[in-house]
Amino acid sequence: MYAITIREPGDPDVLEWAEVADPRPGPGEVLLDVAASAVNRADLLQRQGHYPPPPGASETLGLECSGTIAELGEGVTGWNVGDEVCALLSGGGYAEKAVVPAGQLLPVPGEIDLLTAAALPEVACTVWANVVIHAKLREGETFLVHGGAGGIGTHAIQVGKALGATVAVTAGSAERLERCRQLGADITINYKEDDFVEVLHKETGGADVILDNMGASYLKRNVDALAADGRLVVIGMQGGVKGELNVGTLLGKRASVFAAGLRFRPLDQKAAIVADVRERLWPLVSEGAVKPIVGQVVPMAEAASAHRALEEGSVFGKILLAAKS
Repeated sequence: MYAITIREPGDPDVLEWAEVADPRPGPGEVLLDVAASAVNRADLLQRQGHYPPPPGASETLGLECSGTIAELGEGVTGWNVGDEVCALLSGGGYAEKAVVPAGQLLPVPGEIDLLTAAALPEVACTVWANVVIHAKLREGETFLVHGGAGGIGTHAIQVGKALGATVAVTAGSAERLERCRQLGADITINYKEDDFVEVLHKETGGADVILDNMGASYLKRNVDALAADGRLVVIGMQGGVKGELNVGTLLGKRASVFAAGLRFRPLDQKAAIVADVRERLWPLVSEGAVKPIVGQVVPMAEAASAHRALEEGSVFGKILLAAKS
């Protein structure tokens, strides 16, 4: 098969479409003929040599994909060869074939086509695990989403609205904020012009849940933006890894700070998240209350151009890599 390989750590030009050995499914795994994968910021870090895959995972980039089941490993039940699915991966999505634990498979929901389904698994599992399972976002609460125009952000806006929350977002241009409003955002904040802490306290008194992709650079302001009993969930480090935390502010607000990734979780935890997503989120996707937002589709062999687009911030929503033209 062909897959994207990394010649050496570096800029997007190190990505090459090359022939590699076909993967084989082990016990409890399935082999997929991949229709598409999607580009995530973790892929950029791995390409640069900063984010190696978990032990035993594929060295190939790609944390999600869609495709058709080509082979069942020993002991797999509940799935059949020929089923159209999408999957949460620890790696291996940028390829014509991928192996995935059966517990990380999801059926393609509703009327969504197979290619577009590749935009769902990583964002769905990330948002659901952190915002719903952990932070327990509830109807009537205020939910702040940083990076509202990205893949995570566009999905989180819709989930927040479907759950009955007031959704606030940050983004860097009027055009991107307008598109966030079209997805349901109630409060839009241009982070280049306005202080999200001031806006949140003026509009709502503070956020009950904040989903943050920036990390250290936003830590103090995020805590300041929380309402009483607020929950800050950190899922990214675009703004650095070390920040100062005022414990006194946390105590005064009875607030909490939680940070969690998805890729390095044990298989049983991933399977539990996927099962909850299938039970509680997938009906919302099937009925159209939550939709995959795809800003660009690129042939997988041209993954370098997709990485450049994500780095430039020029795409609204997800960038997909089509395995077959």
